Amino acid sequence: MFRKAVLACVVALAGLVGTPAVAAAVPTAEQQLDWVLDASGRVPLPENEIREHVAQVLLDAVSGPAGVNAALTSLGRLTLDKIVVSQPNVVQANVHAPADDYLMSVHTDQSGLIDGLRASPNNPAPTSWSEVDAKLSALGARVSFGASEIVADGQCRVVHGVGEQVQRPLGSAFKLYVLGALGKAVAEHRASWTEQLAIRDDWKSLPSGVLQNDPAGTQHTLAEYADKMISISDNTATDHLIHRLGRDAVQRQLFAFGNQRPQANIPFLTTKAMFELKATQYPARADAYLALPEWAKPVAVNALERLPLTGLAGWQKPEKIDQIEWFGSPNDMCRAYSGLAKENQPEIGHALSINDAGIGLDRTRFPVIWYKGGSEPGVLTMNFLTRTATGRTFVSSVMVSDTAAPLNENHVAGQALAIVKGAFQLMAG
Repeated sequence: MFRKAVLACVVALAGLVGTPAVAAAVPTAEQQLDWVLDASGRVPLPENEIREHVAQVLLDAVSGPAGVNAALTSLGRLTLDKIVVSQPNVVQANVHAPADDYLMSVHTDQSGLIDGLRASPNNPAPTSWSEVDAKLSALGARVSFGASEIVADGQCRVVHGVGEQVQRPLGSAFKLYVLGALGKAVAEHRASWTEQLAIRDDWKSLPSGVLQNDPAGTQHTLAEYADKMISISDNTATDHLIHRLGRDAVQRQLFAFGNQRPQANIPFLTTKAMFELKATQYPARADAYLALPEWAKPVAVNALERLPLTGLAGWQKPEKIDQIEWFGSPNDMCRAYSGLAKENQPEIGHALSINDAGIGLDRTRFPVIWYKGGSEPGVLTMNFLTRTATGRTFVSSVMVSDTAAPLNENHVAGQALAIVKGAFQLMAG
C-alpha cells in the first residue's frame, strides 16, 4: 500500500491509452515483452531507458520510473515459458519468476510504448474446501479467511471460514469505509458525485497514487477521487475525501457497516497521519502516540496531519501493525460490501470494478467483480465481491499478516488470488 505504486500482483492497469510519439519503427507488443523480460534482470534501470519503452500514462499510474523499477524488483528475474496470445499491440505469455509463475500481459499504444502491463500469478485454484484450507495453512499462522453469500436483507451467510471473525490489519482495504461514507453523503444530498474538489497541498499524501503530483487548485470530481482511491489506491485521493466528508462521517460508517470492533479504528487515520507515525522518528513518535489517553489521540492526529511531508522514508519491516493500522475481519468486509451494494449507486460499482487484481474469473459466469486490497510491510489483504449471472452475490477475503517479518507479497498475493478464485467457484457450485 505505502511502498509501491502498484497493488500486489498487479503491475499496472491494462488497456490505457497513451499519447503517440514519433518513432522510425513502431515496436510490437512482443518486442516490448522481450524488453521487460531482459530488463527484469538488470534493475534498477536508468530513467531514460524506461521512458524509451513505457508510455507516460503508465508512468503516471505507477509514480514514474521509480515505480517501474519497484515493480520489476518485486517480481524478480523473469524468463519466458511460452507465448499464449500475440497480436501487434497485445501479447500474453506464461513467464517464470523466482517465487511464482505468472501470466504476463503487455499492451502497447499507437507509438509502440507500453501503456498496460499486468502480471497475474498463474496458480491453480483449489477445487475443494479442504484444498482451500491447505493453501491457507501454508500462508502462516496469522491468516483470516471468509467465503460468504449475501442473502436476504443484505445479511452475510458464511459458507466457509478460517478465523473469519478475527480482525487483522487491513492496509488500504479501509478505503471501503471512506467510499461508503461518500455514498451516504451523496444519498443524503450532502455531496454530489459531480462536485468539484480542488487539490490542496496540505491534504496531499505519499504514493501509492498519482494525485499528489497535481498542482494545488487542480479540480477533480468526487467520482474521480473515488475511482483513484479504489482502483490505484491513491492515498492523496483518499485523504481529500476524508477531509471533505469529515473524520466523524467516516467513523460513523464503521458502525453503519457493522465493523465488530469500530473503536480499534478511532480516531480514523488519514494515510498522511499513518506516514507521519511510521515513516519518520520511528518508533519514538509511534510510541508517544500509543501512550496517549484515548481522548488526546484525535488532537494528536490533527497535529500529525499539519506536519510537512518532507523527510519521510519508506519502511521495509513490520511496524506496530497490530496497534497502528485500520482493522477488520473477513466478516466485516462482507458487511461493508453488502452496505456498499445496498447504496445502489452506479459510481460505487464503477470505482470497485475498474481493477479486478487479475483474478481471472469467467466473466460470463461472474459478470460483476468488485475488488479492494491493501498492503504494507507485514500486511496483505485481498477482498472481493462477485455477482453471478444468475443473480447470487458472494464475498471472499484473505487476510495475512506477520508482526516480525515482511511478507513475500507477490507469492502471498498469488496464493490468495487462487484461494479466492476457487472459493467463488465452489460457492457458485
